[in-house]
Amino acid sequence: MEGKKVLFISWQGGMGHVTRDLAIVKELYRLAPEIEVLWVAHPQAARFLSEAGEKLLPETDQVEDYNLIGRQIIEDFRLDLVKYAQLSAEPKRKNAKLLEQLQRKYGFDLIVGDEIYGPLVALARGEIELDCHVIMIEDFIRYQPLGKNPIVRIAAFFKNRLLSTSIKKTASQITHLFVGEWEDVPDRRFDVFLPHCREFVRKYYHLLGYIVRFDPDKYQNKSEVRKQLGYGPEPLVICATGGTIAGKELLELCGQSYLLLKKEIPDLRMVFICGELYGYEPPRLPSDAEVHNFLPNIYEHYAACDTAVVVGGGTTTIELTALKKPFLFFPLENQFDQQLFVSERTERHGAGIRMDYRKTTPEMLAQAIKENMNRKVELGDIPFDGAKKAAELIIEKLNA
Repeated sequence: MEGKKVLFISWQGGMGHVTRDLAIVKELYRLAPEIEVLWVAHPQAARFLSEAGEKLLPETDQVEDYNLIGRQIIEDFRLDLVKYAQLSAEPKRKNAKLLEQLQRKYGFDLIVGDEIYGPLVALARGEIELDCHVIMIEDFIRYQPLGKNPIVRIAAFFKNRLLSTSIKKTASQITHLFVGEWEDVPDRRFDVFLPHCREFVRKYYHLLGYIVRFDPDKYQNKSEVRKQLGYGPEPLVICATGGTIAGKELLELCGQSYLLLKKEIPDLRMVFICGELYGYEPPRLPSDAEVHNFLPNIYEHYAACDTAVVVGGGTTTIELTALKKPFLFFPLENQFDQQLFVSERTERHGAGIRMDYRKTTPEMLAQAIKENMNRKVELGDIPFDGAKKAAELIIEKLNA
């Protein structure tokens, strides 16, 4: 393994991807410290990695940032998937070409990428060439149209056809790792005339279970965690966007509920964590609101709280689940993986409580927060060792 070089790609939007990617790399260092890992990432992820002491290639400045597209496709807690497909096509093409250039220049022994759909499709079409094996990390299997809009349904069909055919064509070069359990794989076809998802996954994927970047057992003593973070014994609620773009409206809803709750719980402490929100006006919050930007170890604050209110992202909800924390989550409208896959997973685990942003008033949210504070969460046998499994598979491919 001496002298082996791995390129890790974390340019998918949001921060849940890069935090799980770093968890995998830390396991890789533990199991094979002689491996050299280099990164390319989107700007906020690059800052996070740099602060964590990771090595970034200078070409990371050339990465097309999908988060910037979010400013144009997310409004009023609603995602426009058709517009996303249109606006992301060219950045995905450019990032795929950049990857080809990087491999020619540096000659990596292995490339690992988090949801690198652009290079997947480009390889399948013969638009780029890579002379090493590729591992791709994913947390959903098929595109699921929401509603009856015929344009969205047709677009989903073609996306599913492209995805399934691209995976087949590149099967000898790309290994697919799925972040989740067998129950998270849809028991249905990708679409009409397309393969059945579970048969497809059995043939082309390795299942990891879930990835968390901490040992949940070390955060079970809430009082000790609070002491370390400077919190007192007061009731504590964490309200977080969980990413970089969506969630401003949810934080403002939490702020309105906070004013109502303070009348009944005068010593309530509600902490708002905004992410960068990429140039948006800051959320309108009460004058005494405690507001933070992105917190790299936000899971510690989740461990300290009595309940949390979050956007329904995959990484955020699984971290709260691993900590056995009661939480309320709001899936972003038209975000099919949050609306369907994340929601189904949390319900199966008996973890968070799903809420609907459009139907929730400040009074309703205040009541839900009160009822949810310190609710006991009982979990079954859930695998949280996905980072270790991914690292072992990476080492296996490097040794092949």
